[in-house]
Order: sequence, then structure tokens, then C-alpha cells
Amino acid sequence: MTKIFKGLCDENRLLILDILKIQEKCACHLLEELDITQSTLSHHLKILCDSGLIQARKDGKWTYYSICPDGVLIGCKILKSYIYKQESR
Repeated sequence: MTKIFKGLCDENRLLILDILKIQEKCACHLLEELDITQSTLSHHLKILCDSGLIQARKDGKWTYYSICPDGVLIGCKILKSYIYKQESR
């Protein structure tokens, strides 16, 4: 659970997720769209992959990143579990 929240608690990681919600991208294209260094991007991508929110796919020398639907659903379920249910009283 903490890995998912760690993935969501940074502005750059949220921007990466926003870009990837449209389509899969290689790291080089993500770098063009963000105002960060390559090493910073790698750091954020690792955290997002570790959290399960994104997934990586190798194709030759390139790595493509995309949203991982299962990881996002798990995050939604975790957040939903915190909703207090009035009808349970």
C-alpha cells in the first residue's frame, strides 16, 4: 500500500502518469515532455514501476512505459476502503 502512495506523492510522477494515460511512451519521449534530467526520470520511473502503477516493456534498446490497469485498480480499492459507510450504523 505504501508503495502505491509513494508513487502518487510527487508532482513529476503525477505528470508522468498524466502523459501515460493517453498512450504508451518510451523514456526518451517522456524526457522531451518533462523538465527533468534523465537520472531524475529514471528515479521516478523506478518508483512508479515498483508501485505497480506503471509497467515497462522492452523493445530492442528501448523501454516503453504504460499505465498498469491492475495497479491503478488496487490503488482505487485501497482508497475506497477508507470511505466511512454511514449505512453500517
